[in-house]
Formats: sequence, C-alpha cells, structure tokens
Amino acid sequence: MKSIPAAALAASLTAALSLVALQPASAADTKEKCYGVALKGQNDCAAGPGTTCAGTSKVDYQKNAWKLVPTGTCTTMKTPDGMGSLTQGAAPT
Repeated sequence: MKSIPAAALAASLTAALSLVALQPASAADTKEKCYGVALKGQNDCAAGPGTTCAGTSKVDYQKNAWKLVPTGTCTTMKTPDGMGSLTQGAAPT
C-alpha cells in the first residue's frame, strides 16, 4: 500500500475546506421576518400577546405576526392593510 505524502494530504484538506467556505448561504440567511403579511393561522412564529408561536395569528395581516419571506421583498408586499413591515406593529383591536 502506498502512503500519501503529507504535503499532498494537506493540500487536499485545504482545497476541501475552501469549497465548504464557498457554499451558498443557507435558506435562513436569505429570508427575513416580515410583519403584517401572514394570513390567519399561517404566521411563522411569535405573533405577540395572546398567541404562542407558529400558526397562532388570529386574523389575516395581523401586525404583530411575522412570516419569513425572501430578503428584500417584505416592504414591497402589498396587503389590504398596507405594505409589509420589517418591524412589529400593534396587535389588532
């Protein structure tokens, strides 16, 4: 059995690690929280007082409920109540 020279092994390891560093960002890195765009029961999480987590928003376009959307699209999303927001709004009354 032939042994691999240490320099060749080190070069291979360095090349492999470089490829890992060039991987595209994860899906979470290309999404942002957008408040006021989720339909009733379709928020992703943390819908504010009176709710616990995903799927607990009480009304469509609840201002304190968020949905993950592609980065850069939130404030261009039009709803009957206005545009999406990157900051939490007031709960519905």
